[in-house]
Amino acid sequence: MKPSPYQIAAFTQAARVRSFSKAAAVMGVTQSSVTQHVAKLERIMGTQLFVRRREGLELTPAARELFAISDRLRTLEQLIEEKVEDYGELSAGHLRIIANAPRPAMPVIARYAALYPQVEIAFTLVSWDLAMRQLRERDVDIAIIVEPEAIDGLSVRDIARTRYKAYVHRDHHLAGRDSLSLAALTEEVVVLPEDGSLTQRIVAAKTAALGITLSRVIKTTTFPMVKEAVLHRVGVGLMLEDGQFPSARLVALEVREMRNSYRTCLVTPADKRDLRVVKSFCEVAADALYDQTLT
Repeated sequence: MKPSPYQIAAFTQAARVRSFSKAAAVMGVTQSSVTQHVAKLERIMGTQLFVRRREGLELTPAARELFAISDRLRTLEQLIEEKVEDYGELSAGHLRIIANAPRPAMPVIARYAALYPQVEIAFTLVSWDLAMRQLRERDVDIAIIVEPEAIDGLSVRDIARTRYKAYVHRDHHLAGRDSLSLAALTEEVVVLPEDGSLTQRIVAAKTAALGITLSRVIKTTTFPMVKEAVLHRVGVGLMLEDGQFPSARLVALEVREMRNSYRTCLVTPADKRDLRVVKSFCEVAADALYDQTLT
């Protein structure tokens, strides 16, 4: 038995938004209609496609394989619909956005939400490794990340450059310095983002090249957690200069071995680049970041 277009559409939308109820709202049908179509598709395939979790639907391995194809098909259908309808403004939509750090993502999202309040946005901070995996698996529409991996099928646009600095509480004994060496941190408590972060990779490479070991490392999750740890005097945080909002209680120090600048990029699956909801976000991002350079 062949799957119907309705079954594929219901599955794809549910996989996109990780919710049967939200998929039903987007498609303009009842939730039971979506769940029935997905259930019929599961019977045809002979395998489970979703696992229900408190935080939403989780895709099974079979679902991820199917979604990698069906999402491309749905993207083409959307492009055709937009060409046919040719409406001038966004009346609905859904964006899944990820980033490594709050900035520059949050200011862009704030501006976009003000311009297009009818577009639903799901935003999550993730590690660099997870960001690349989600882009490969088409789990997201847009990623704002540092130094993305070169992968076929992705559209990458450089939007800014940033550097790493060591952040300490203003009361910290290192706060009076202008700069420091990584060697000066061997006996300090150093706070880093979680495993899979670009920060950990860079710090590991630098310390290995110098032949030193950071003996007192605390690993947390995202950059906001690193910042929070420094604000609570836990230790020295290594963070992207433009990745978080400044605080009067923090002092940023140059790290002599980490003066390189890194690209912050806007990344999206190439075939989604021309979708109106994605294209409009990219345009808002370009305008917002240009305005920041003037201030």
